[in-house]
Amino acid sequence: MYSILVVDDEPLICKGLSSLLMSSGLAISQLYVAHNGYEAMDYLRLEDIDLLVTDIQMGEMSGIELMHQAKMIKPWVQTIIISAHETFQYAQLAIRLGAKDYLIKPLNSDQFLDSVRNVLLNTNKTSPSQDELLAGFREQFHMEQPSPKRTALLNKLLTDTKEAEALATAELLKREHATVLTGPYFSVLRVKLSRSSELLQYAALNIAMELLDQAWLPVAFYSPEDEVSIIIQWDDKRFEDSGTSRINQLDMLGRSLQFNITKYLGMNCVIGISQVLRGVPFLSELGEQAQKAIRWNHDHKELSVFYYGDFNWSRYDAKQDPTVEELDAQNNIIAQKAKSYIDEHYAQKGLTLHEVAQKNHVSPNYLSYLFKKNIGHNLWEYVIKLRMEESRKLILTTDLRRYEIAERVGYESPEHFSKIFKKYFGVSPTELKK
Repeated sequence: MYSILVVDDEPLICKGLSSLLMSSGLAISQLYVAHNGYEAMDYLRLEDIDLLVTDIQMGEMSGIELMHQAKMIKPWVQTIIISAHETFQYAQLAIRLGAKDYLIKPLNSDQFLDSVRNVLLNTNKTSPSQDELLAGFREQFHMEQPSPKRTALLNKLLTDTKEAEALATAELLKREHATVLTGPYFSVLRVKLSRSSELLQYAALNIAMELLDQAWLPVAFYSPEDEVSIIIQWDDKRFEDSGTSRINQLDMLGRSLQFNITKYLGMNCVIGISQVLRGVPFLSELGEQAQKAIRWNHDHKELSVFYYGDFNWSRYDAKQDPTVEELDAQNNIIAQKAKSYIDEHYAQKGLTLHEVAQKNHVSPNYLSYLFKKNIGHNLWEYVIKLRMEESRKLILTTDLRRYEIAERVGYESPEHFSKIFKKYFGVSPTELKK
């Protein structure tokens, strides 16, 4: 059974798509409707959504921004974009973020349902056994085993610390193996598999190449110690356009990769993500950063994706590992600062995990983990808790109207506020007032 979220600021379109989906014969267990990006974000945070169907132009939060935020929360959520604009730039952005289809209004009913059906079948299809899956990988992807010479050169690139040697290796890769490292900005992801097997490495490599859009110019290869390494690249324009969202993009890629390897290979993996640096000679430093990031799994067994920039490495550089007490104290400070920021801004419309993480200079994934561990609440559940407690107080102690209370606690729509309120307390605002 599938759960679908339809988002459009035109109520008639929402109603039409909902009716079409519910009469389609698809195995739909829940169908949610949101009329703007903020409402949609609540459903994405609180419900188990398989497919997001969203318009691209919707007031304050566009469909592209909604997609981006959705991928930060749950990278595995699939998306279909609908738009009245047949604009290549919109379509390119949507596909780059992982949209499975880009449909133009007015929608053809059969085409829309075919698109939804295809996405759902590929989202929650029954997973084969690991033996069946591995046996089919070579046939499915039609990918030859990586060249040992190319693999050796790429691993050499992650260890060469001298600029001249690194540049010479990159030139050799381009000339003899058609592997181009133009960058000029790079980041490295390392995938540490929990079991040793050449075939598992091969499968993980294929999953990585399937997931990573070619806009990243990904270069994936085997590394020692049962690892797969991936170099991703930004040109000058994409680097400038991505701005402060680069950490979020890396976080999304890492979490999506970890989720899919775990799902399809039936085994856990740990992913280390480097920072972003300019120039081929810095690839060795980036490779070391990604490998160091993986080491933090020893101290955080519950977490599987680690971004190098989330940790204070000064003690590591001095070859003095921080004590457990020091780590806990540092992590608690981050969580408490995030809590204080939320306490002050919970009623702000459009508050996002990205904003809270940015204020604390950590990745969204790591902040979510620390918040849950140190505060005892899922971060967004805590935001909802503050909003609901304040709205309950306003209902019981003031004569403010429902729309005024919704506005005060950060909701754009009184109807959506009422839905969240009833889900939280079990009664509607009107029933509580009575």
